[in-house]
Amino acid sequence: MIIFSLKEDSGKNLDTQDASLFLKGGDDLVLLIHGLTGTPREMYYIARALNEKGYSVKIPRLLNHDKSLFALRRTSWQELYAAIREEFLKADSQYKNIFVGGLSFGALLAIKLAHEFPERVKAVNSFSVILFFDGWNAPRIKMFLHPVFATPLKYWFYFKEGYPYGLKNKRLRSRVEAYCENSEWDDYSEAHLYGYPVIPIACMHQNYLLAKHIMRRLGKITVPIQILQAKEDDVTSPKSSKYIYDHIGSKDKQMKFFENSYHIITADQERDKVAETTVSFFDKYK
Repeated sequence: MIIFSLKEDSGKNLDTQDASLFLKGGDDLVLLIHGLTGTPREMYYIARALNEKGYSVKIPRLLNHDKSLFALRRTSWQELYAAIREEFLKADSQYKNIFVGGLSFGALLAIKLAHEFPERVKAVNSFSVILFFDGWNAPRIKMFLHPVFATPLKYWFYFKEGYPYGLKNKRLRSRVEAYCENSEWDDYSEAHLYGYPVIPIACMHQNYLLAKHIMRRLGKITVPIQILQAKEDDVTSPKSSKYIYDHIGSKDKQMKFFENSYHIITADQERDKVAETTVSFFDKYK
């Protein structure tokens, strides 16, 4: 559902709990990056699996994801990347090896780190990367996006999260559905658990701009990469992952699709397989 509002939201910040997650392990760090308008919790299952294998894991909350939608919709991808870059640089002198992984928009940020720091990023894991909004649940908004991207209206339109909420797992989906269906567009009461109940079109525009930025640089990226996605991704089709795989300069690259999940593969039906595949890939470069 598309929401248009000229009123400002309350301006209140989100609950500050879970501002970031850190699991202490050995001297190899995995920096995991959650999705746009999401929460570090969507990466927790993968983080725990990595930590059980000896990795230290950090999942920072993306910049302004503890603020109101008014602040978030004015945040550029460059600002979001700068904050993640700062987290990376803080860790650079503290750990022997640094690995990065990201979900959705977070995957683009992870790939951007690999482009800028090829000597320090040991390997990248891409979960459900979004280059194109062309998943099976996206056609209803696809034609709407680009005309609005070109106008200031992008700051006043919001896309309300709807079925299936990126999840095929019925138990998890029911929780998110209850939150989103019962929340007003500016209700952040449980956003620290489930993310924002709406996505500003301005944020989707920033995903589009970062995707274009990354696509122009793929040939120069040489860091080993693993690309994971659900075949039935409701947000973005396998075209995004295939594009990355076909155009990236990395000699060591692999791609795998999962049969029984939707967009948030890090928490969905096959999270065990996704976690195992991630650990196995990073283990090769320790």
